Amino acid sequence: MRELTLHLLDIAENSISAGAKNINIEVEEEIPSDCLRFSVQDDGKGMDAAMAEAITNPFVTSRTTRKVGLGIPLLKAAAEACCGSLTIESAPGKGARVEAIFKRSHIDRMPLGDLADTVMTLVIGSPEIHWRFLYQVNEKAFEFDDQPIKEQLEGVPLSEPAVLHFIREYIEEGIAEIKPAVEY
Repeated sequence: MRELTLHLLDIAENSISAGAKNINIEVEEEIPSDCLRFSVQDDGKGMDAAMAEAITNPFVTSRTTRKVGLGIPLLKAAAEACCGSLTIESAPGKGARVEAIFKRSHIDRMPLGDLADTVMTLVIGSPEIHWRFLYQVNEKAFEFDDQPIKEQLEGVPLSEPAVLHFIREYIEEGIAEIKPAVEY
């Protein structure tokens, strides 16, 4: 994968497949400590400790459509290649949390990618999910929670052009306000 946001999409898709109704995505850039961290947490079916450990192996997958699962192993390799790590916390019936940490300035760290587009893809592609997104740079933070918007719409679909425009603009402006001026 060429961008970290593609990993976020992959993990979020895993959460949807696991029956999650609530998915929280957090992206944090700590410039003084040179750290980039992101996590995806869900309330899906979860997995036992053995499976949580095994899914970092590309030949282990819970999907029935193919016999390999490359998303998590590739993410783990990318994080470790950049002086970082990957952790998976999960329990059956309790959901899962996947966190990746990278040395932010590492020469091999792939670009973060288009966060606004990623969030839009998830919110519009799976409107039945309650999405919460947090982007933080040092002490500044932007949070997007789709639940209040859905409540205000009172049944108007998120795919309505005016709604799409509003959500995209809101997310893009929120991210732009706190995004660092220099991207490594």
